[in-house]
Amino acid sequence: MTSELPRSGDLDALVATLSGGREMVVVAPHGIINNGLVTGGQRQLVSASAESGTTAGPMRQGPVRTTYLKTARRRFASPPCFEEALAALDSGIAVLLGEPGTGRETHALNLLAHGSEDPVIVQVDGAVNLSRWGPRAQGVHGYLVMEPPDPFALRAWDLSRLEAPLAEAGARLVIVLADAPGLAGALKDHLGVPVVRHHPPDPRSVFTAHLSDGCSDEDARAQWLRALEPGQLDELLPEGLPPRHAAQAAEAVLRLGVEGGACGAEVLRHLAGAEGAETVARAQSDPVLLAHLLSISVYGGLHRSVVTERAGDLLRLSGPAGEQNPVAQGSHGHSAGDTRQRPLAETLRLLGARRVQRSGGETTDTISFFRPAVGEAVWEVLCRDHTHLLPVLHTWLSGPGHEPDQIERAGRAVAAMAVATGGRSMELLHDLASAPSSPAPEVAAWCLATAVQHPATARTASDLLEQWSSTPQAPLRKAVAYACHSDRGRVTDEQALRLLQRLMRTLDGGEDNLSVVPVIAAALVQRFEAGDSGARATVLSRMCDWTRSEDVPGLLTALTFPVMASTDLAWWSDRIRADAELASSTVRLAGHALNESATFAAMRDVLLAWCSEADGAEHRARALDELLDGLVAARQPGFLRWLLAVDRGPDTMPGKEPAARALAAWRSRTLATDPSDQEDR
Repeated sequence: MTSELPRSGDLDALVATLSGGREMVVVAPHGIINNGLVTGGQRQLVSASAESGTTAGPMRQGPVRTTYLKTARRRFASPPCFEEALAALDSGIAVLLGEPGTGRETHALNLLAHGSEDPVIVQVDGAVNLSRWGPRAQGVHGYLVMEPPDPFALRAWDLSRLEAPLAEAGARLVIVLADAPGLAGALKDHLGVPVVRHHPPDPRSVFTAHLSDGCSDEDARAQWLRALEPGQLDELLPEGLPPRHAAQAAEAVLRLGVEGGACGAEVLRHLAGAEGAETVARAQSDPVLLAHLLSISVYGGLHRSVVTERAGDLLRLSGPAGEQNPVAQGSHGHSAGDTRQRPLAETLRLLGARRVQRSGGETTDTISFFRPAVGEAVWEVLCRDHTHLLPVLHTWLSGPGHEPDQIERAGRAVAAMAVATGGRSMELLHDLASAPSSPAPEVAAWCLATAVQHPATARTASDLLEQWSSTPQAPLRKAVAYACHSDRGRVTDEQALRLLQRLMRTLDGGEDNLSVVPVIAAALVQRFEAGDSGARATVLSRMCDWTRSEDVPGLLTALTFPVMASTDLAWWSDRIRADAELASSTVRLAGHALNESATFAAMRDVLLAWCSEADGAEHRARALDELLDGLVAARQPGFLRWLLAVDRGPDTMPGKEPAARALAAWRSRTLATDPSDQEDR
């Protein structure tokens, strides 16, 4: 096939050749087509076989109900292309292209009814052979044909033949089709009639039209809308929301809000719950659709590639035959291989989701539900009605990739399942945390730290944290350490420090267990850095207790304190002078870190940095003097080593003066206790 658009006769021959059975016809202007690749604009059509009998069947058509038509006219929100479509319809016949679910049918009905007070519209079955069809002589204002299976089966002369009888009857004909790249130009050339692209109306216009039609009391409508909390109207009507969903929002507001007295949050929960249940029902027999639904529920808002790749991972868990995984085996026995791959846009439309692409300072390409709360509703439905999916979902979520946001999303999804099952699904958490995937313990940690704050799961989560903190299995111990990060949930300071201490005291020399040490250290540092003054004081007090230990807790204290002391110098300066207990803890911890040969250099550099920052800053200089006085009084050998290193260092080294004063004080105390001691003179 050449890259040029085929002429009408060639295209007819192509369609006729492929229509011996139910086959796929691809229209790809400026594209290359072969058995493995399709590029350029594409359009997939399904043509019925000549033997199917559709051409010989009865002329299936009937009038659009008057009440339905009146409602469609009252609630009509004019799309951007309405005037263009009206002008195109002056010729008597027009084709309207648009995505399903965007109000194409309502648009077409209003086009056909335009200018008539009491119009009669007849809908013609899309399967009807228009080459043998004709309009009534009178009494009908317009004819609507929805989704003929193969518009290229029509010839230009078939439509030309209809123009005169339509004009004589005073009627017009609109053919509605799903849009696809390259289709508009191909149809214009092939059919010789105007082709208009339908663009959906603004969702707020649709919402307002439906709301006004359902409630004539303008004050009541306005009062309810004014009572919405900031941002709730945007949640109710997000940008790009399809007209069908905007109409559903209006119906919910009328029934539950304006008439029922429900607040905005209640209406949003109802909409999300109803949409979640509807979407799960639509996807349960289609493994590809279900995989994308679950992936969006977990990773919605992240990059498109993340959502689609994780959906592919879920499908691949079924293996080559798709026989083991309940995700790939629909309720009607269809496997993943039975589902013909559809465009991503169609998948998103069926799931009530959208793809957002923006260019500018930072290019974005994300996928999410129009209403993010739908994801929560999906977990509730799955955990209530499809519990057979839970094991494979835990296996899938154990390997979310290595990006922190993906790990967090996976962990929160596991926690959502735990909450929805009242904690019962947490029996699967052991296997998830032990999965052969490096992020698996972090996923389990996010679940535990999130579930520990919810009444339905708090007891189970707390019990698992206690059990796993003393287990010999390294992945479970890592999960506990990760859960002790304050940014991963609501594990309290006291609980976190108790768990971390138990982890340290039960470490053995095994390589797997030693891999937990840096996770524990990171949890301690993060807990300190993220805490307020009270939380920091609690951490430092507990670490002071650990300095009395010569095993892992003491070593980890020496490793972590220099990191804590190197941040937020202003806070340290303020607290050392204002809080005697914290000043004492600081002295003890600094001396302990200087005493350890492995951590002396790190603590040395922190003290030098404090000296440099204090130079010329009176408040910080006084705090530094108090710290050095305390270290002199504590008389730890590591601090004496630091004093001598500064004393022997170059003149440009920071802290020369305060270190000299401290060294002199040290020596004077030494002489006062033992005049015969000439050390360091």
